[in-house]
Amino acid sequence: MMRTSPVLRNKDTLQAPLNRKNNLTGQASDSNDSPFWEPKWETLSREDLESLQIRRLKKTVARAAQAPFYKEAFKKQKIDPERIRSLDDLRRLPFTTKDDLRQWYPYGFLTVSKDEVVRMHSSSGTTGRPTVVFYTQRDIEAWANLVARCMYMTGVRRSDVFQNMMGYGLFTGGLGFHYGAEKLGCLVIPVGPGNTKRQLFLMREFETTVVHIIPSYALYVAEVCQKEGIDPQNEFKLRIAFIGAEPHSEGIRARIEDFFGIAAFNSYGLSEVNGPGVAFECPYKKGMHIWEDAYIVEIINPETLEPVPEGEEGELVLTTLTREGMPLLRYRTRDLTKFLPGTCPCGRTHRRIDRITGRTDDMLIVKGVNIYPIQIERVLMSLPEVGNNYLIEVHKQETGDELLIKVEVKTEVFQEDMRYLEGLRKKIIHEVREEILVTPKVELVEPNSLPRTQGKAQRVVIVGKQ
Repeated sequence: MMRTSPVLRNKDTLQAPLNRKNNLTGQASDSNDSPFWEPKWETLSREDLESLQIRRLKKTVARAAQAPFYKEAFKKQKIDPERIRSLDDLRRLPFTTKDDLRQWYPYGFLTVSKDEVVRMHSSSGTTGRPTVVFYTQRDIEAWANLVARCMYMTGVRRSDVFQNMMGYGLFTGGLGFHYGAEKLGCLVIPVGPGNTKRQLFLMREFETTVVHIIPSYALYVAEVCQKEGIDPQNEFKLRIAFIGAEPHSEGIRARIEDFFGIAAFNSYGLSEVNGPGVAFECPYKKGMHIWEDAYIVEIINPETLEPVPEGEEGELVLTTLTREGMPLLRYRTRDLTKFLPGTCPCGRTHRRIDRITGRTDDMLIVKGVNIYPIQIERVLMSLPEVGNNYLIEVHKQETGDELLIKVEVKTEVFQEDMRYLEGLRKKIIHEVREEILVTPKVELVEPNSLPRTQGKAQRVVIVGKQ
């Protein structure tokens, strides 16, 4: 089977700036793209974009008032949906939390009758009652268009072969990208996660050019390639990877790009407000464009609930503007990020957010210091001697918590003499302490000795009494 698509290596990812005369990426337009791509939505002036947002916000608030949860919340707080007249009025609306979704499970946020709903997705519910999200047919179509917009922006075209290595089912990630790729006209291979040797077989046989994959699993696939003697840059046609579903550092992305010889794009989404397609990197990779024609974005201090200054990290809050079956107002995502100032060279006018650094509930407190796991990852992935896997153990003790980091080192490093390894261990301790202000214990371990997973990586383990 032969499908042609130009190979896109790291140095080739930048494309011409977008303008109103070009299509979404500034490249020559494909004849079959025009029904889907309207550059005007991505290059709206700030004034026009905010005008669109307020019109859609008014409709969204009126629709949300039909849901049992918001009907009661509006009554308690004496909110009249008809008095929402500007974006400043957004702050008069209540926040919505994951606990609210759980307490009003299953239908407390639904604004249409159940016979208008065509799809349900859900969280795993591993920490309690699951959260569910409902879609009408129009919601599904709007979601597919947003994901397709993201994929097109990075250079995906109908000539591409898209291998979806994410989970299907109640998880939104797999089906969200699947529908977006089909909307573009790609050949879609819905393989799902796991069975790595089969993944590699499919990549070779069907000349896969684009993959959707969890970053930690991409590193595992790289390890399998090395073990099997596979050179992906010469044996595969891969050119683009979409990575997401777990926080990851720039160092992780660089390792994926360097090993496979591809451009890896950071993506963001969450099931409560749709799934994937909320925000995405363009080829310039200077933050993720968050689609403000579909969402109003706030970043707040999670303690005071007040907006933070531009460039300061806080909790991302989203209000949906196009959801029909289950709109959400001021949803507290618990994800930590910041607005990036200025405009993007690509010409898109939608605001950009930085990569997600973690979640408010991911924070560890060790010796009175707030620590996010990704801070430790950034240090480890910057060291060439370190392998692709690590584990953070927080040991709960009566005398105070202890932080132990188990770090896999590369084979050639592990074979060095003990003096060299001890020097590396002390270097990691020093650089981690400089980053998190706590002195950890560090244990260097053999390659492939820490647990692997074909889903989200478990990077933190709590040991002892909690």
